Amino acid sequence: MGAIQRLFQAVYPPQCLACGGVVGEHGGLCGPCWRDTPFISGLVCDSCGVPMLGDPPGEDDPAPICDDCLTIARPWSRGRAAMLYHQTGRRLVLALKHGDRTESAPALASWMHRAAAPILEPGMLVAPVPLHWRRLLRRRYNQSVLLSQALAKRASLAHCPDLLVRHRATPSQEGRGRDSRFANVASAMGVHPMRKHRLVGRKVLLVDDVMTSGATFAAASEACLAAGAVEVRILALARVAKDA
Repeated sequence: MGAIQRLFQAVYPPQCLACGGVVGEHGGLCGPCWRDTPFISGLVCDSCGVPMLGDPPGEDDPAPICDDCLTIARPWSRGRAAMLYHQTGRRLVLALKHGDRTESAPALASWMHRAAAPILEPGMLVAPVPLHWRRLLRRRYNQSVLLSQALAKRASLAHCPDLLVRHRATPSQEGRGRDSRFANVASAMGVHPMRKHRLVGRKVLLVDDVMTSGATFAAASEACLAAGAVEVRILALARVAKDA
């Protein structure tokens, strides 16, 4: 460690991403916050990444699929999430999304990379779920771009931050039921005409901060497939689960 870096850490010691307490290195969690962060592990739905009960399947067993993904048509093929949108997981998402904690993106993306390992392939194109330009002006940044950029760098995959655009401003999904969520974002997204050549014939990994019903991922996936992607997979930082 250089002298300047040591001086910087003496003046600005590393802080826990969740509570602000002092930790050993930048981009980490303190012990209590780490224990309270609901990281997803073990058996998960291969389509959306939600945790499931049971033992991991054997090599010849079918991929586990949750009840929601059995009853709702998913235009994407596989998906994962790093944590549940609950307790410390929720605080981390909201701090990134609304608290200007953009410096947390690399650490959060490292957890996403670990969760996504089973669905990543060389040659995939990574892209974020887009914000409408009006919302982007108000927020000043798209948290999903920060996550997808850091994830793509860590995974050594190509990244296209403006692959998708929102054709119309959609009201917030918060508080809506499942059917209302899907209707709210239906046909709201499309592939940027100047970026279409980047996805034709390729597998695309879509990245977002939170998945609830999957409506936003579905709209984004359908846009990619309609423009020529051969397959879409999804990755969320946090997954809303019914029992969380």
